[in-house]
Amino acid sequence: MQLSKLNMSGEAVAEPGVLDLIRTYDVDSGPAAQYLHNQLARAKALEPTLHAFEYLPPTIDTSNSGPMAGVPVAVKDIIATFDMPTTNGSLMFRDHIPPSDAWVVRRLRDLGATVFGKTVTTEFAWRHPGATVNPWNPKHTPGGSSSGSAASVAAGLVPLALGTQTLGSVVRPAAFNGVVGLKPSYGAIPRIGIHPLSPSLDHVGFFARKVDDVAYALSQLAGTSEFDLHGRVLPAFHVPVDSGLSALEKPRVAVMRLAQWSRAEPEQQKLFEGAVTKLREAGAVLTDVEYPEMDRAGWSSCTAILASEASIIFSDYIAAHPDKTSKWLKELTQTGKAYSAHDYLIAKHFQDKQRAEFPDLISDFDIVLTLPAFGEAPHGLDYTGDAEYCAPWTLLGTPAISLPAGFGKNGLPLGIQVVGKYRDDLRMLRAAKWIETILDFQPGLPPVATSA
Repeated sequence: MQLSKLNMSGEAVAEPGVLDLIRTYDVDSGPAAQYLHNQLARAKALEPTLHAFEYLPPTIDTSNSGPMAGVPVAVKDIIATFDMPTTNGSLMFRDHIPPSDAWVVRRLRDLGATVFGKTVTTEFAWRHPGATVNPWNPKHTPGGSSSGSAASVAAGLVPLALGTQTLGSVVRPAAFNGVVGLKPSYGAIPRIGIHPLSPSLDHVGFFARKVDDVAYALSQLAGTSEFDLHGRVLPAFHVPVDSGLSALEKPRVAVMRLAQWSRAEPEQQKLFEGAVTKLREAGAVLTDVEYPEMDRAGWSSCTAILASEASIIFSDYIAAHPDKTSKWLKELTQTGKAYSAHDYLIAKHFQDKQRAEFPDLISDFDIVLTLPAFGEAPHGLDYTGDAEYCAPWTLLGTPAISLPAGFGKNGLPLGIQVVGKYRDDLRMLRAAKWIETILDFQPGLPPVATSA
């Protein structure tokens, strides 16, 4: 198990991950039930400070069976759960309980996992933030839109949480909270039962403390549904519970700083360059690669696609409930209406063209190494951070993962981002496992968790 917390005597206390729990607890294990009850009590004790959960159940069900029995999973509150409210972070849905689970939640239950609670999201996974604070410093944002999912894993309340990403809503908050955040390839996990923001960009993703844990989650949850028109099955892979992934040693790495590099905080730049040096010294082959097409039109294409599609989804909501929708959602809808059909099609053409050409750009490499964010989590709770370092890979639909790698000048986490080729999630994850081992950085638990 990962040792990351000290008790009052200064002794190390284990903070188990997904594979740790599966290895340690059998289906009928008394300790497994006690662990679940303890975690629920911890979550309720921290909630007045952390505000990570929109809903926590009064008691926890410990009767599940299956390969993930004993594993509590937090679920972002735009993902439907038949037995818990799904508010979508919106005043319009405060008392909404869906008639059925989302596809991914149903799959988790079938595997025996425990749906632990619903985590705070920005309104409809857009910019209007909820109450969640950064567990490393409550005066800073946890990022968004998967705010509560990232914070709940960082605080050690759950070993796994579901999130979604339409621009940077998994990778960026993972970096801000010092956890691992995986955005699989586009279409790898059906989005049935998840409230859409932009169907051309929406992904399902995971938060955990280790690469092995998000890899295991993807191996179990990847699939297709006839009702998800954008689904594309991943090549199946297996993550051994006893040993985890086999690392892809000394990978060939395309280093992409991109045009916005100059805007990154000096500490983030220094950490990134230090990681490049350390990986090179460990035997990886790293080559600087530019991506001028994405620099020119990537962000504008993402914006045109997202806003155009969101305006169709949310216009009726806003018209019917103007007093229950935020200025952020209203502005997004108005922006989308201002784009012409021609503008939208140009952006979609750019997306299709780059998806087709990107494999050639990195054909000589196993992965891309870049930033997940511009630096530490911003001060304040009104702004969840800039997604420009995440958006290119969301637009392309390639798998991406954020790894914790250090701390900034304010004592908040910093990360690095690893990107793979479309539907080659396994290779990316194996390379990320090697990088995780070489960097050997364990942020531990943040102050908000150790004070409980």
